[in-house]
Amino acid sequence: MKPLVLIDTPALYYRAFYSVPDSIVNDDKMPVNAVRGVLDAIAAMIRRLGSDRVVATMDADWRPEFRTAIMPEYKAARVRDEEAGTEIPEQLAAQLPLLRRVLDAAGIPLAEVDGTEADDVIATMAAESRTPVVIVSPDRDLLALLDADRDVTVLRPRKGGEWEAIAAEDLPEMYGVPDGTRYRELAALRGDPSDGLPGAPGIGEKTAATLLAGFGSLEAIIRAAKAGVKTGGLSPKRAQTLIEHEDALDATVRVMTCLTDVDHGIDLEAIPYPLDRAAVEAAALGQNISRSVRSLLDALEEQRPTSAGTATFAAAAVPSVSAPLPWSQCRLVGFDLETTGVDPATARIVTAAFVESAQQVRTWLADPGIEIPESARAVHGITTEYAAANGLPAAEVVAALCAVLAELKAENGVLVGHNIVYDLSVLAAEVRRHQPHVDLSAILPAVVDTYVVDRQVEPRRRGKRTLTQTALRWNVSLLDAHDAAADALAALEIARALAGSSVDVAGLTCTEIMAAQGTWKRAQAEDLQSWLRLNRDPLAVVDASWPMAADVRLDSDHHNL
Repeated sequence: MKPLVLIDTPALYYRAFYSVPDSIVNDDKMPVNAVRGVLDAIAAMIRRLGSDRVVATMDADWRPEFRTAIMPEYKAARVRDEEAGTEIPEQLAAQLPLLRRVLDAAGIPLAEVDGTEADDVIATMAAESRTPVVIVSPDRDLLALLDADRDVTVLRPRKGGEWEAIAAEDLPEMYGVPDGTRYRELAALRGDPSDGLPGAPGIGEKTAATLLAGFGSLEAIIRAAKAGVKTGGLSPKRAQTLIEHEDALDATVRVMTCLTDVDHGIDLEAIPYPLDRAAVEAAALGQNISRSVRSLLDALEEQRPTSAGTATFAAAAVPSVSAPLPWSQCRLVGFDLETTGVDPATARIVTAAFVESAQQVRTWLADPGIEIPESARAVHGITTEYAAANGLPAAEVVAALCAVLAELKAENGVLVGHNIVYDLSVLAAEVRRHQPHVDLSAILPAVVDTYVVDRQVEPRRRGKRTLTQTALRWNVSLLDAHDAAADALAALEIARALAGSSVDVAGLTCTEIMAAQGTWKRAQAEDLQSWLRLNRDPLAVVDASWPMAADVRLDSDHHNL
C-alpha cells in the first residue's frame, strides 16, 4: 500500500510565507505566497513519494494549555497579540481560509484536534498507521517520532529546493543518538529559544550527544551527575549545571513529548478522499494560484488508476524509424531563465527551468554571487538574500543545465524557448564564467525559437512579439509570467500551436528547422535594422546571430526580463 504522507501544514505555511516573495498577490492585491508555497510542496511530495494518501495536519491550538501548564514560557516569545494569544501575522492569517478550501476540495483531509498541535495529530496517526509513514516538516522536533520498530521517515527541506529523508537508522550518524526518544532528550539538553525551551546552559548538541552516548539516557546522566561521576564528558561544572536545571530539563522533555492518542476522527484506510477538480479551480479563481493548483491536481490524478483504453495510439501514427522525424514529433522541452539583468554578457542566472509538460518540470534556484538589482527583483520576485539563503552555487546550476542539454541532444530532442538567443547567450556567458571546459555549442540540441518562428509564420501581424503577447495570439495560457517554469511551458505550448498552424513549418526535420531559423533570423534582423536606420538611428546595427548572439548587447524588449 502507498505510504501515508502527513503534512506539518503550519510549519510549511510559515516557511513559505517568509521565503516565497510577498509580491505574489491575488486580484485584490493580497499576498498568496504561503498558499502557493504549501501547494507546490505538497504536489512535489506526491510525485516524489508516489502517494496521494495525504493528510494536512493543523494546529487547533499552537500553545496548548496542557503544555503551558508544564512550562508557561513555552512559545511565549512568539505571541504577537497578547489579547488574542496568537503568533500568526495578519497577512498570513488571511491566506489560510483559501488554503483550507483548496485542500478540502482536492480531497486532502484537514486534521486538527481541539487543544492540540499538529505534532500531536502527526504522532497519533504515525502510531496508528498500518502502512509506512512519511512526515513532511522542517521541524526537527518530529525526529523524536523515529523508531526502529516503526516504518516512519521525516522529510525535511534543505537548501536549493532539495529534501532530506531521515529515518531511525540515520540518527546515530547525524546526531549521535540511537533513536527518537534519545533525540528528544538531546533536544531538551540543547534547548530551543524560539520555542521557549531553555536547555542546559553551556551544553550544545555535540556535548549532549556525548553525554547520552556515555550514559544512555537523560535520567542516567542526572543520576551520574548527582553521584559525582567525572567521566563520559561529565565535568564537575557540567554536572552542577545539570543538577541545577534538572526540573527544567524534565519539564522540557514532557513538553516536547507528543500525544499519541488524540481523537482526530479520520479513517486512515479511507484516504485518499475523492477530489473535486471543478471546486478546486473555482476556489482558485482570481487568486493567482492557478499554476500551483494545476500542479497539485495533476499530481493527485497521476496517482489515480487510468481507465483502460484511454491512452492508446494508432500504429499508423508512428513514423518510420528509418526517416528523420519532423521536429514537431520529437521530444520537446521548454527552456527559460530569469536573471539579474538584461545584458547577456553580465547577467547572471537566478532561476532556470526545463519543462516537458505542466507535470514534468525541473527548476533550479541559483545564488548568482552578485547583488540582484531591484529592477530584476521587481520582475521575478527573487531577492539577493533569498537567493543566497536558498540557492545552489551558480557553478552547480550551470553544470546541471549543461548536463540536461547534453542528454537532450543525445536523445535527438528539441529545446524550445521564446527569444532563446537571450537565454542561450546568458548561459554561454555563465558557462565561460563557471564551466570553461564545456563547449556549449557542442552539447546544444536542435533549437526552436518561438520568437523567430512566430515572425516567420505571421510576418505582417502588428504589435509586439513578447512572450506575453505571443501567448495571447496563440491562445496559450501564461500564468505567473516571469516565473521560469511558467515561461518555459508557455513557449512550449506556443511551439505546438505554431506547428499546428503551419504544415510546412511542422514538417521540417530538426536539421531543416535549425537552418531555416538561421535564415529567417537574418532576414528579420535586416528588416529591423532597415526600419531603425530609417526611423530612429541611421547607424543602428541589429545582430543577426542565432541561436546565440555574436554581439551580446541585445534589445531587452524582446525578452521578458
